[in-house]
Amino acid sequence: MKTRSYKDLIVYQKSYALCLEIYRITGEFPKAELYGLTSQMRRAAVSIPSNIAEGYRRRNRKEYMRFLRIAHGSCAELETQLALSTDLGFMPEAHGQEALAALDEVSRMLRKMHQTLESKQT
Repeated sequence: MKTRSYKDLIVYQKSYALCLEIYRITGEFPKAELYGLTSQMRRAAVSIPSNIAEGYRRRNRKEYMRFLRIAHGSCAELETQLALSTDLGFMPEAHGQEALAALDEVSRMLRKMHQTLESKQT
């Protein structure tokens, strides 16, 4: 199947689903965290599929690779924030582990995409 849109990319679909899950998880956080960890996690989660989409639409391999790196950086941010949320008791450890597993998969996919695009440049 030919990719016609960023929405066809499995990494986009998985990162979008992860973003929805982060919104569900953070909806249960203490209200005092609304402008703290809740906001940070939501922004990092939204950044992942958003940068995949923006980079794809640029139609330029070098720029696409740059946006994939930004998305990958947001994965690292979210990983840290998930660990903090679990350690602070804002969510059950099981939810944190599930989200971390999904995040790890997205992160690996982004790294592989970047490597593939980089190898095509040479």
